Amino acid sequence: MKIKKLELLAPAQNKDMAFCAINYGADSVYIGANAFGARKNAANSIEDIKETTEYAHKFGAKVYVTINTILDDKELDEAAKIIEKLHKIKADGVIFQDFGIPKLAAEGKLPDIKLIASTQCDIRDADKAKFFEKIGVKRAILARELSADEIKKICAATNIEIETFIHGALCVSYSGQCYLSYKIGGRSANRGECAQACRKKYTLEDETGKTIAKDKYILSLKDFMAANRLEELIDAGVTSFKIEGRLKDENYIKNTVGYYRKLLDKIIEKRADEGFRQASSGKVFFDFTPDVKKSFNRDFCEYFLNGKNPGKRDNICNFDTPNSKGEYIGTAEIVKKEYFTIEPVKAAAPAAIHPQDGLCYIAKNGELKGFLVNSVNKNRIYPNILKDSTLEIRTGAKIYRNKDIEFENLVKNSKTKRRICVDFRICDGYIEAVDEDKNIVRLEFDTSQTAKNPDIAEKSWISSLNKCGNSDFYVNSISFIKDGTSAKPYFLPTSKINELRRKAFEELIKLRLRQYIPEKQGNISAADFPSKTGNYRLNVHNKSAEEFYNNCNCKVVEKSLESGISANNKELMRTKYCIRNELGLCLKAVSSDKNIAGNLFLIDEKGAKYRLCFDCKKCEMSVLSIVTK
Repeated sequence: MKIKKLELLAPAQNKDMAFCAINYGADSVYIGANAFGARKNAANSIEDIKETTEYAHKFGAKVYVTINTILDDKELDEAAKIIEKLHKIKADGVIFQDFGIPKLAAEGKLPDIKLIASTQCDIRDADKAKFFEKIGVKRAILARELSADEIKKICAATNIEIETFIHGALCVSYSGQCYLSYKIGGRSANRGECAQACRKKYTLEDETGKTIAKDKYILSLKDFMAANRLEELIDAGVTSFKIEGRLKDENYIKNTVGYYRKLLDKIIEKRADEGFRQASSGKVFFDFTPDVKKSFNRDFCEYFLNGKNPGKRDNICNFDTPNSKGEYIGTAEIVKKEYFTIEPVKAAAPAAIHPQDGLCYIAKNGELKGFLVNSVNKNRIYPNILKDSTLEIRTGAKIYRNKDIEFENLVKNSKTKRRICVDFRICDGYIEAVDEDKNIVRLEFDTSQTAKNPDIAEKSWISSLNKCGNSDFYVNSISFIKDGTSAKPYFLPTSKINELRRKAFEELIKLRLRQYIPEKQGNISAADFPSKTGNYRLNVHNKSAEEFYNNCNCKVVEKSLESGISANNKELMRTKYCIRNELGLCLKAVSSDKNIAGNLFLIDEKGAKYRLCFDCKKCEMSVLSIVTK
């Protein structure tokens, strides 16, 4: 039977977040290096990454480091030095966007470290995934926009490892193809400085100047959640399941990683006879029930996992707010000046509201407004607002809770621990500790004292060996063997047994770390790129990247937008999301009396104007450079 390892991949803003993710069940983490990561505010020193790898490798968990921005010539040399250091500290792989990195690898100028093609590489079809397989890259991270069927086709067409997103924030643009932030203020998403232009307010107008939607978060998508589609993705061939959120807090990591750990564990247990296994070692002993609805979220959607149906609204955008609304708990029933009551969601247990909970609602002006709960008296909720203020909540308004103080405190104070299974065998003069990966440590002990009361001696051994404390292990079984058969143990003072246990655990960890060997990359070489020419969308920012494209029979006709070329009449963003479709104005579906033909325009809060184009054949939308200001 072929073993099929399933990897839960979690974000880590820093070393502490990485430890947290591993403790709560991540099989691997992705973390930024000290430079050149797509989240500039999530950089980490080599020393911190070294500590992270040492901690992760105890459990057989992996550490992937992001160097996934585009680089100029000088930065590429610096990146190579960083990669050399990452290899020395046993990092498991480098996630890259810039084609200068595989060029250096092909020239033998990089160490033998696993290379992973970032989602910034815009991998949305089988040809692109096959290209990375042909040049020798070990893994491809697919675009978030793909349907389950498209993912299945890609997996079937290639043998490269496939990683896909399952949870977190959605970029409205195809990753690596967004230049709006750079155009607006010089902060490039491809250089790790995205200003999140998609989370800003815009007004939508037609070409006559008529307002279709005013001051709405037209490009702000809901968050992605594929919790109900994991088995479908597994059957499609996905092996790594990625949670987004390198800038999220510790409670988010604990709750979200724990939630998906439990889901994957159930699937693995149910389908173990098919060869499915966890990608790392250890079992997580939870002391709370994870619930992703209680962590930061902008409402959830499955994005395009079901594909696109032109004319049918996707319901994937949050027009009212880019912030967390949290869980829907009911509607406002009675509204007075200083308090209100809630009618809970039908067919659900009433949500207990507590002081310091955060509640929110959509106000009359369409804005999301929120407050902390000051007190609760029976079913009356008193907001923490100014004395002379008046509640703007309308009767029947939907009420959401975006801060559940009891749950937040429960997660914050959680003592959840990840432990590796170990079996003890007490033999004639020595003890063996065997972990779940068949690593064996043998320690000798004094056998000069025969147990006067063998039953008491046995209980002493069992009691002492089971005291795992804060170690990384839990005891599965303890057996006593002499001359190959079951027998009562020798007498040994409790202090000596405790010392044997501690020493056995220490030696097992040392052995696990010694035996851990990161996967090697192997050779990188050129192969035909899917297209023969490419413009600024190739994001070529250095000579090596251009040379690698040329070696792959793709002519670079234009450098990156960030290199300083003109953005006039260029796409600043291409999306699978379509404003027309979301508003019920799809040109393929609406009747002629509702059809708003012609160009549409986005106008930002500063008055800058952008033209929208609609590729109905591909069912895609693009945002073009500023027309007027």
